[in-house]
Amino acid sequence: MQIYHDIAEWREVRRNIPDNLTIGFVPTMGNLHLGHGALVSKSTCENDITVASIFINRMQFNQVDDYNNYPRTLDKDIELLEKIGVNYCLIPNEQEMYHDDYRFQIHETEFSKKLEGEFRPGHFNGVLSVVMKFFNLVKPHRSYFGEKDYQQYQLIKDMCDAYFMDIEVKSLETIREASGLAYSSRNNRLTVVEKQIAEQYASIFLTCHTCEETMQKLQEIGIHVDYIQDYNHRRYIAVKIGDVRLIDNKKI
Repeated sequence: MQIYHDIAEWREVRRNIPDNLTIGFVPTMGNLHLGHGALVSKSTCENDITVASIFINRMQFNQVDDYNNYPRTLDKDIELLEKIGVNYCLIPNEQEMYHDDYRFQIHETEFSKKLEGEFRPGHFNGVLSVVMKFFNLVKPHRSYFGEKDYQQYQLIKDMCDAYFMDIEVKSLETIREASGLAYSSRNNRLTVVEKQIAEQYASIFLTCHTCEETMQKLQEIGIHVDYIQDYNHRRYIAVKIGDVRLIDNKKI
């Protein structure tokens, strides 16, 4: 696996990749888990070349503490990506990615204001802006996103459609722990007791039939719910356990 920190150097490499080779792209913020691994494996199966990125995007964090506390495990991340078969890994710094000081942003005016967007103002502006930058750098044929962040996946897919981008945006079903808890980098911040509570939350969310039933059972065990809402045949939820905010969704 070849690693690039310098964007100009990577762009030169990208210009020399033959046009007849297909490129899959998996953007990440690091602290990789089995969910990321599944995305990368899917890309390596479906493409000639797989590119991954590791970039903790400060612009999508609406709380400074959340950004500062994001787990950083770069050495382990690189080892995992190399083991799975990634060909190129981009690890740029913030100054290079935002040499414009974030003057230019991608804004979506409807779905990004709902659910996560309502509780995290500016979050999806940061997500869409950085993904657009990486799409322009990598120029992939396909890009892969987990369904745990389904709202994010849908917005990125819609962005590509809106801007006539020749990128197939693909989703993979949420990868879950044995308890049903969705794999997330945020899980690593849970204490032992909080992890047990999080597993109860996952079980309740996956088994209850209505939003009202879910809300009642979560409140009974003291879990704070930011929202639980049905939207376009999918149920979305965000809860807070200790200082850690967890999201999930499922088809209905």
